[in-house]
Amino acid sequence: MQNLVVVTGGGSGMGRAIALGMAAQGKPVAVLDRDLEGAEETVREIRERGGEATSFYVDISLADEVSAACAAVEETYGPAHTLINNAGWEEIMPFMETSPEFRLKNISINLLGTMSVSSTFLRGMIDAGRGGRVVNISSDAGRVGSSGEAVYSGAKGGIIAFTKSIAREMVRYQITSNCVCPGPTETRMLSGAPKKLTDSLEKAIPMRRLAQPEDIMNAVRFFASEESSYITGQTLSVSGGLTMAG
Repeated sequence: MQNLVVVTGGGSGMGRAIALGMAAQGKPVAVLDRDLEGAEETVREIRERGGEATSFYVDISLADEVSAACAAVEETYGPAHTLINNAGWEEIMPFMETSPEFRLKNISINLLGTMSVSSTFLRGMIDAGRGGRVVNISSDAGRVGSSGEAVYSGAKGGIIAFTKSIAREMVRYQITSNCVCPGPTETRMLSGAPKKLTDSLEKAIPMRRLAQPEDIMNAVRFFASEESSYITGQTLSVSGGLTMAG
């Protein structure tokens, strides 16, 4: 199916909102997550709303699992037209308290996982010859840094540079590549943060609220649309004005 959308980390939070938003436009959605129960719940919600979706298990830090998931997706639907790299992981802690194992896990999921998924799914998109869209979810932490998130910030900054680089390489195939950088967003990842921190973030954000997953979905849906066909290699913050990066 030409309009197939693949969403990693689609089992909850921003990923679920993105999957639901894309399905609402009548596009079939492959929901990928290592939390298969969460992915299946997303699929159930899409189907209840009249959409088409299927769940697939994947741990994006493992290349063999990414290859297996891609094969299963393409067997079910054919090559993807839109790839949304949303899956990520983080624990907040000072850099000097991080271990080599923590740093490797963080980078393997957030940066190398995005690269692995991209290289695997892009092959089918290129061979199909129909063009396509890649939308990578980074973070404002990757643009301006964030205390307690040094490794995460480094990995997310890498996603921004990676997005721009593949934009240059993929444009010959009519495949665009853009990046969305959420600011503080009400998701499971932030739910474990101290209330004092979230309260201070709300006060710092000019719009005086945390982002909702649907706010991120709207930006992703634009980059995935035909309206953005002349836009590639760009980075967009969705942060209520907290980050005003040029």
